[in-house]
Amino acid sequence: TTLRPMLVDDLLHFNSVNLDTWTETFNMSFYFNYLTRWPECCAVAEAADGSIAGYIIGKVEGAKEEWHGHVSAISVAPEFRRTGVANRLMEYLEEVSERVHDCYFVDLFVRPTNKAAISFYEGLGYVIYRTVTGYYSGEEDAFDMRKPLPKDKDRKSVHGAGFRISPEELRE
Repeated sequence: TTLRPMLVDDLLHFNSVNLDTWTETFNMSFYFNYLTRWPECCAVAEAADGSIAGYIIGKVEGAKEEWHGHVSAISVAPEFRRTGVANRLMEYLEEVSERVHDCYFVDLFVRPTNKAAISFYEGLGYVIYRTVTGYYSGEEDAFDMRKPLPKDKDRKSVHGAGFRISPEELRE
């Protein structure tokens, strides 16, 4: 597979990648917003036959020492799992966050019940920074996982890990 920038046309071809219980499928305006505001943070892993093996959609946000990259969505087609596609997509967003945007860390949200994903992210160096109560439709919590980037030499972005917040506190 090869990584390339995500194109608007790709949105019509990755339905098969989204067919699992863990992947959130968003409306088209969500994807268009990301592609227009943060095109450099959106990438596709394309298989040799031209099919989409996986994708990542990210953004940058925050201020000062909270300036960070955020993984909004990552998904890999079942037939490409455990082949390194997800690793390459995550490395891509981390590199863009570090080199293009000079971020302090990268974060993502994951369901606590998604043990395979948590283990995968921990293997990449992410830690569970906090729990966001009722994040998923007010029913299920989310782990906010973070990985400090080289700019965060003192790893301040993960100090004090282990606390709980409400979704409203994310907007403050």
